Amino acid sequence: MFACLYLREEVASAPASLVALARESSPRIEVLGPRVVTLDASGLTRLFGGPRAFAEHVHREAAARGLPVSVAVAGTQTAAVLMAGSRPGVSVVARGHEAAAVAVLPLSALSLAPVAQGAPVAQGFSPASPSPVALSTFDSWGLKTLGDLAALDPSELAARFGDNGPRWWRLARGEDLRPLVSTHEEPRFEQTLTLEWPIDGLEPLSFALARLFEPLSADLERRGRGAVAIHTWLKLVTRRVHHRAIELPAPMRDARVLRTLVLLDLESHPPDAGIDEVRVAVEPAPSRSVQHSLLARPLPPPDALQTLTARLSALVGEGRVGSPMPVDTHRPGAFDMTPFAPERVARNVPPVLGNASTGRPPSTVLRRFRRDVPIRVTLDGERPARVTSRHPGLGGGAIVEAAGPWRTSGEWWGSGWDRDEWDVALADRAIYRVHRDRATGQWFLEGVWD
Repeated sequence: MFACLYLREEVASAPASLVALARESSPRIEVLGPRVVTLDASGLTRLFGGPRAFAEHVHREAAARGLPVSVAVAGTQTAAVLMAGSRPGVSVVARGHEAAAVAVLPLSALSLAPVAQGAPVAQGFSPASPSPVALSTFDSWGLKTLGDLAALDPSELAARFGDNGPRWWRLARGEDLRPLVSTHEEPRFEQTLTLEWPIDGLEPLSFALARLFEPLSADLERRGRGAVAIHTWLKLVTRRVHHRAIELPAPMRDARVLRTLVLLDLESHPPDAGIDEVRVAVEPAPSRSVQHSLLARPLPPPDALQTLTARLSALVGEGRVGSPMPVDTHRPGAFDMTPFAPERVARNVPPVLGNASTGRPPSTVLRRFRRDVPIRVTLDGERPARVTSRHPGLGGGAIVEAAGPWRTSGEWWGSGWDRDEWDVALADRAIYRVHRDRATGQWFLEGVWD
């Protein structure tokens, strides 16, 4: 016998409560979706005095938890799901009477059938449910209920709809297309340490974190998992909880690396009081194996790279370490900082400079300075004639050739810009990009052409 719990209304946190109720009712369950769970009720009905008594017991437990569910017990999973999804309250179908029980249900109930044989369980419901076109065809044939569909010849349905035809015919009779596949509860990777005396400072906290991450790392290794996020909760003597979360670029399970990352994060965001209790938890993900190429330079290990970026972030501050990415604006030099992920870098990027082996013509590159360098420019009428810079390493002198100006402006609603840009060639053959801020009249050196 099988039972089905169908959540008739969407309630906050109801899916988790529904799964918890199913696990308390049967040792074997399958989660078909956020609102449907099937149970293996074999042998359980005798404990309660019969299938109806078992279904009513589960229905009362659901009502006590505020779960608006309907419960059905039948000899097949398909019949239990169809009855629970179509009838409120409690439904019981005797073994061998599944086809007669579901015959009165409308054809639209086929969308509630369990996943087909071989389909991923995560899809929830049958990907081979009749499409609107198929339902329209059934309606034109005069079919209204599952019994009407079950009365047809399955070979004729196969000729009209292919493999889906006989599959729909079997579902319309309440037959199972596959056995129940148990949904195992995801293990929790969490450790807690209650301290005898409050601690204050990162050095004693380091020893406490080592005691937590070592068994956690061993558990991850046994299950072939790695951590993709670390959560740390510090219960303070002020009864406040200091929570920090770290996202990792790749699954990791080295205890020393995980501890170091937490300590570096807490160094930038320390708690404001002594610590009474430490709790850490990780979000698991399957460990991945990477096949390196013999023709490409190997990338640094993810744990070493994450530790390096964490140390740099603790040194210079959050948001100051990463990869610059251009933003959708015409403002010169505008960019956003994104997390550094070398595997996202496109490979086989064509060279910028000319190369005899590729036949590409040589090209120039503007190398912008991190910050614009203030300079003095002597004008000859409206054109720049001489550049003077006090910045070490940057030359100056007479301008032998100048191209411009190119006027750019934008973002007038905020800290906008309005300037004239020039490309100037000096007597020492250096070519610079300079611009004048039209609001202040100040000149700046933006970059050098290479």
